[in-house]
Amino acid sequence: MTIKAEHLFFQYEDVPILEDISFEIQPGEFIGVFGPNGGGKTTLLKLIMGFLKPRQGKLTTVARESMGYVPQISQLDRQFPLTVLDVVMMGCLDKSIWRSYQIGAREKALQALSDMGMQDYQDHPFGTLSGGQTQRVLIARALVSDPAILLLDEPTASVDAQAEDNITHILESLKGKMTLIMVTHDLHLILKKADRLLCVNRRITPYSSSEVCDHFSQGLYHRPEI
Repeated sequence: MTIKAEHLFFQYEDVPILEDISFEIQPGEFIGVFGPNGGGKTTLLKLIMGFLKPRQGKLTTVARESMGYVPQISQLDRQFPLTVLDVVMMGCLDKSIWRSYQIGAREKALQALSDMGMQDYQDHPFGTLSGGQTQRVLIARALVSDPAILLLDEPTASVDAQAEDNITHILESLKGKMTLIMVTHDLHLILKKADRLLCVNRRITPYSSSEVCDHFSQGLYHRPEI
């Protein structure tokens, strides 16, 4: 299903975050989302997932049950006493009021860990993992329910070069199989991998890779001369 925003506005109390944004994302696209800190990137993901409601405008998206979400590591409580398998199985929770596990949840979770190369860590405490290992487990949790859309909020932040390569290969393997929407400050990554880019800085400006100039890598978020 196409994700489409038409003249969307959002604010926290009296602080405008997004103003008059419009965009369209087709099924199977890989969209890279970038922009300055505080520009509204994470807010945009939360609007797409239905965790926030726009103050004005129209947003057409899929049901939340059809989405997988990989949050920023900094948003997690890594001290919570869960094993790696426990974390991935959270992605198999039934969306009904009882919040029970779906049939075959353990087998699905183990397969997802295997796909991420993390099967040997299933009994390890989640909080003891490295940054790259944590991200692979969170991707496994997001994928275990076979989502149509995968949203990732800075998945390569705070990881080393090897972990970044691993995550990049995972995303490449998923490209075309589902819609990917990835927030990142790593412009070099999304220039190479994404189908299209959205610059979010209160408003949204769409770009193709060829339209993005070197000024963006310096944090100068303007519309290039083309």
